[in-house]
Amino acid sequence: MSALLEVEGLIKHFPVKSGVFGRTSAHVRAVDGVDFHVEEGETLAVVGESGCGKSTVGRLVLRLIEPSAGKVRFEGDDLLALDADQMRARRRRLQVIFQDPYASLNPRMTVGAMLGEPLYLHHLVGDEAQRRARVGELLELVGLRPEHARRYPHEFSGGQRQRLAIARALAVEPRLIVADEPVSALDVSIQAQVINLMRQLQQRFGLAYIFISHDLAVVKHIADRIAVMYLGKIVETATTDELFRNPRHPYTRALLSAVPLPDPTAVRERALLEGDIPSAMNPPPGCRFHTRCPFVRDSCRHDVPVLTAHPLPPGPHHSSGAIFVERNEDVRSESRAPSHGDGATHATACPWWPELPPAAPLIATTMPDQDRRRLDRLQAAFVSQTEET
Repeated sequence: MSALLEVEGLIKHFPVKSGVFGRTSAHVRAVDGVDFHVEEGETLAVVGESGCGKSTVGRLVLRLIEPSAGKVRFEGDDLLALDADQMRARRRRLQVIFQDPYASLNPRMTVGAMLGEPLYLHHLVGDEAQRRARVGELLELVGLRPEHARRYPHEFSGGQRQRLAIARALAVEPRLIVADEPVSALDVSIQAQVINLMRQLQQRFGLAYIFISHDLAVVKHIADRIAVMYLGKIVETATTDELFRNPRHPYTRALLSAVPLPDPTAVRERALLEGDIPSAMNPPPGCRFHTRCPFVRDSCRHDVPVLTAHPLPPGPHHSSGAIFVERNEDVRSESRAPSHGDGATHATACPWWPELPPAAPLIATTMPDQDRRRLDRLQAAFVSQTEET
């Protein structure tokens, strides 16, 4: 049985024009050969620094921008072969939640008009009464009230506006939703509410998500698998539990070392990267991470790593571009949905990973018992409050 979404060799090069006549002088290699798949009911998180191409990948999957090359198959159909009318019909099954809900919601339309518009375009309701009833159902589904349909976007808080964006995506009963940093503009407590809402909706309707984020602490609580991107390429993929327990690529390890730990007694050694991300207009030869990698070899500077699959022993599965082993047993994610796994293989694009040193473990420090009990109570109260909302 094929996956719900299959992406092969996805490439997007944006032309850079200059001069009086606007001739193309260079190309920005935003996405440069990406392969992944998403199963039904699964959440694939795409993470990385700003400018790595993760948001571009989401837009390419939806054909909001056209790729330069590659294949995108959804439910077995090649989306890139569809004409405009066929693609519009397909968009009912593919929806998006943007990062800034205030910018993506029309300020001149009421909530009822915005939620009712896709119902009208896709002929999902008969008359006006049915449309109003469906709008009320959608608002209640995301934790709002039916009377909110008469309000405008500026009358809602940031968290409520993001709930409206989720309701709009759900209006046409999709199977896959691309969530482009949907909680990055919200504070921590509201982030937890929105993440819990998305998980509940996923379990209720069997939705699949592509969850794009730069925050691994948020991704940990919603994703089944994680794909780490660097400079237009995926450098590592793994199940969420495995990635947090055994980050293998040096870039992934650096990202994880920057995640704050909710335990003041645990100290993690920071893996600081020197320099900035190279320009996507002129990426370095060989491994694109070699300019910042602390374990660079001479061959890394000119040999392009190829993601190659290898069998894994029974248990959690992992695929990687360059691999380290780290046992972070204090990193837990009990609140996340069960993992779907990624098959009994992992892939690596670094031939030197078996020779790399292990990562430094967490260092536990002492803490008075009384302070520890207070911290545990505070964390339990916060988790209980966010789950109830």
